[in-house]
Amino acid sequence: MRRATSSAYYALFHCLARNCADALLGGASADRSDQAWRQTYRALNHGDAKAACANKSMISRFPDAIQDFADRFVDLQDRRHLADYDPLIRFGKSQVVADIKAAEQVIRAFQQASLKDRRAFAAHVLFRKRPG
Repeated sequence: MRRATSSAYYALFHCLARNCADALLGGASADRSDQAWRQTYRALNHGDAKAACANKSMISRFPDAIQDFADRFVDLQDRRHLADYDPLIRFGKSQVVADIKAAEQVIRAFQQASLKDRRAFAAHVLFRKRPG
């Protein structure tokens, strides 16, 4: 159950990392530098992504599919930390199955969001905000 909980989070994380790279540099069929794509994919930081997803004032500007993805990202990252680092935590099968299904649903909906919105979300989770 612990591994499944962790895997549900990582499905979201890798979906987001791929989105960042694809939205900013282009998908597999694009004329892109694989090195730059890989660098962009790996630029996503767990803590910064969680903070960006938890920033309700910014997230509320995105469509529902991206808001739902961001909410689930925060929730599942918290659960992943418990699963990976708290040796006494126990997860029930029904909760883990529900988490996996919810992750699958928000990933599908997120992937259907417009490229414009997914690109803006990529910028939101990857780049530091500067005043002004």
